[in-house]
Amino acid sequence: MRGPAGFLLCSLLLVAPHCTEVAAQDVQPDPKTPCANWMGGAPGYPGHNGLPGRDGKDGKDGLKGEKGETGMQGPKGDQGEMGIPGRDGPRGFPGYPGQKGEKGEGAFVYRSAFSVGLTERAPHPNVPIRFSKIFYNEQSHYDASTGKFLCNIPGTYYFAYHLTVYLSDVKVSLYKKDKAVIFTYDQFQKNNVDQASGSVLLHLSAGDEVWLQVYGEGDNNGVYADNINDSTFMGFLLYPDPDVH
Repeated sequence: MRGPAGFLLCSLLLVAPHCTEVAAQDVQPDPKTPCANWMGGAPGYPGHNGLPGRDGKDGKDGLKGEKGETGMQGPKGDQGEMGIPGRDGPRGFPGYPGQKGEKGEGAFVYRSAFSVGLTERAPHPNVPIRFSKIFYNEQSHYDASTGKFLCNIPGTYYFAYHLTVYLSDVKVSLYKKDKAVIFTYDQFQKNNVDQASGSVLLHLSAGDEVWLQVYGEGDNNGVYADNINDSTFMGFLLYPDPDVH
């Protein structure tokens, strides 16, 4: 066929495959649906959530990070309970002596004491023996003119005597307030010098007197003293009564 009819036929044959290809590219059915788009149904509902998967393996520790900056100090906490005392530590070395303190005011000390000796060779009987040799009588509580000790401080006293015996027997007694308290007797041995002694503790009140005297009528008056032999009498306060001020 020649002429215009043949040219038209040839042109249609050439254009038809191209149009078919374009149509095929523009409209393609969804391969996930059984039908083409022009036959697709309404969209379905979302499905349920699936079960969680199993935990994976722990990863390896990473590198140590850098030290962070110091934070602000927190508030002070409550005081805790007291703990159990610990063991004693070892003993320390002695310290150095401290400085000497100032002298304090001492309490008043009560003193009363005497110690005397005989100068007469044969004292008179039944009267106080006058010991006129004074060894100690600082408070003057012993009177050498009478041979008596006068109590000025009430309290407990100790008295003692040591007598040389010569030429005759000796019997003496210690008196308190005109009453014999103790007796001492020594029998003289010829051509010999002997000793007689006695001692006693007495409680005295202020004004009480104590002395020694030969007991009897003079037959027992061998109390003796010279430049090498002494007969002595002594006494002193042990402690005053608690109510003495």
